[in-house]
Amino acid sequence: MRTTGGAPGRLLGSGRTADVYEIDAAWVLRRERAGYGDAAAEAEIMAHVRAHEFPAPAVRAADSGKRDLVMERLDGPTMLQAFAAGELGAQEAGAILARLLRELHGVPAPRTAGARVLHLDLHPDNVILTGDGPRVIDWSTAREGDPALDWGMSAVILAQVAVSAEPIAAPARAMLGALLVDPSDLTEEGLTEASRRRADNPTMRAEEIELLGAAGSLVRSLASLASLAP
Repeated sequence: MRTTGGAPGRLLGSGRTADVYEIDAAWVLRRERAGYGDAAAEAEIMAHVRAHEFPAPAVRAADSGKRDLVMERLDGPTMLQAFAAGELGAQEAGAILARLLRELHGVPAPRTAGARVLHLDLHPDNVILTGDGPRVIDWSTAREGDPALDWGMSAVILAQVAVSAEPIAAPARAMLGALLVDPSDLTEEGLTEASRRRADNPTMRAEEIELLGAAGSLVRSLASLASLAP
């Protein structure tokens, strides 16, 4: 893929590690901040899951310097925005996340036999509700591996909010409960590794890391994993 180059257009949004800029009505530039991500690797895995009919944005170009990714511009709110606007219920949001995880884990890994593609950051702010259905964004953490880790990551992310003092703690718990209606793909090993990765994430605040113990306990209680805990 070619280097994108050039100055970005209007800033459309910012996350913990990247900013998104307007190019035109069809495309946006997602620019990673220094030290985060690999745009070429991300573009490759997005193209792979799209080839298997998973709803990721189309990719036009990735920067050889690993920072810039030109991808399809999606029209619609994130799942989190739709929930805040009263357009989406917590139970429905959790069910959508569960369905997306199962669909993703039907995609074989491009390099490792028997492995599956993992997103590893699938939560309500990384799902855009377009007129064509939910689309999953931010593939910077995607890897190949065991689906149990992906379930653990999504569960821990929701649980950290659910055990916090945030105003959306109760809805986050309801989303988590809906996510884990069928927890058969979640394992103790996946949950433990997910908590470890969250603790090692350099973008996490200290107060968020302090919630990991309570978050793990909540997930175990909802998924009936308590008996497997060390």
